[in-house]
Amino acid sequence: MTEIVLMSDPRVAAIPVTECGERLVDVRIGDSLLVDARKQDPADAFAYLREGVLDRLLEAQALLPRGLRLLFVEGYRPPALQRKYFEEYADQLRTGNPEWQAEEIHSAASRYVSPPEIAPHSAGAAVDLTLADAGGRELNLGTRMNADPEESAGACYTDALNISEEARANRKLLGSVLTVAGLVNYPTEWWHWSFGDRYWAMVTGEAAALYGPKEINSHL
Repeated sequence: MTEIVLMSDPRVAAIPVTECGERLVDVRIGDSLLVDARKQDPADAFAYLREGVLDRLLEAQALLPRGLRLLFVEGYRPPALQRKYFEEYADQLRTGNPEWQAEEIHSAASRYVSPPEIAPHSAGAAVDLTLADAGGRELNLGTRMNADPEESAGACYTDALNISEEARANRKLLGSVLTVAGLVNYPTEWWHWSFGDRYWAMVTGEAAALYGPKEINSHL
């Protein structure tokens, strides 16, 4: 794909979900991934992912050069929390751009936070992550994780040109191992990768998504 398709695009919403029923699992079990607690939520849901997504992350990690690891920051996000994030960012855009119409606000907000009805995080299908060295120190990937387009002057876009050669090389490495493992990137956020959700289905040409929105207590 050469064009950037946003989460708000009708083509994403049009993809059906054939829920496979796969469970959510805690990525901290077994200590196989480095887990950063900066996005920890009251329900402690951030560290959960669908089992198939975790399997692919471990596959990707095994492809990294010696001394590097994936640093997991956030996976599952309850639908109510996703809605809160989206509405907060939309309000921020609305305040800064009072001349924008509702459709413009919705589309612009989806560059940074997925609309709740589409959100891969709420399906347990998406992960926000970066690279770290053996000591757990984050590598330079050009922006802080979760930098919005306004704050970063667009450097949060995966293929942004206004980042250093070092950051570009690190993004390329992260992307290469995750792509081999079957995940797809949301191109406005270098840190956001997913498998099995509607956006993944659109990018890969699959007829349906494997995972739909899920409540955290339904995995028990």
